[in-house]
Amino acid sequence: MQEQPLHAHRPQDLPRGPHGGRPDWDAVYAGRPRWDIGRPQPAFLALAEAGAITGRVLDVGCGTGEHVLMCAGLGLEATGVDVAAAAIAAAERKAHERELTARFCRQDVTRLASLGETFDTVLDSGLLVHVIDDPEVRTAYLAGLRAAVPAGGRYFLLCFRDPRSDPRARHLTPQEIATCFADGWHLDTAAETTLDSRIDPGGIPAWLATLTRI
Repeated sequence: MQEQPLHAHRPQDLPRGPHGGRPDWDAVYAGRPRWDIGRPQPAFLALAEAGAITGRVLDVGCGTGEHVLMCAGLGLEATGVDVAAAAIAAAERKAHERELTARFCRQDVTRLASLGETFDTVLDSGLLVHVIDDPEVRTAYLAGLRAAVPAGGRYFLLCFRDPRSDPRARHLTPQEIATCFADGWHLDTAAETTLDSRIDPGGIPAWLATLTRI
């Protein structure tokens, strides 16, 4: 299986469709992205073990489903959405093999409102960097989130924080996160943590941001 390059977290370095535009996520998952570590991110696992992930859970850009399956294993009703058919197929295979009940949908994250459902907790491991710099995509994504998460709902975000760890990757600051979610959300905390990768054994410096729907 083809490895993704070291800088493949940077949106502009991902494969594109035949006419350019947005990343071709099916091409990305034809290989094995470096973020596909085969287990939950430790920061999210710690949240789950502490009981911070509650109610109906939505994992946006769920990839091959590790966080959805983590939640399902705790007895939570969990849904994962991803635009890549290959990622969704892999997630469904894992759920079957592990005998877990979880739902996976091939869904563009800019159309979350079309799910017609609400969720208490949203998990985002590395998705936001792929929508924040495109005003049209960002606006559609945030509008869908507001429709899908009622007041009091929580959004947990993992994203890169230190440009020195990989200058080619997209990093976010707490101010950028707060500004992005200024309409309808409150940034509660942005804690320093690490994001595991298959080819960065020491972990990549990251933020674990917690936001509350208001």
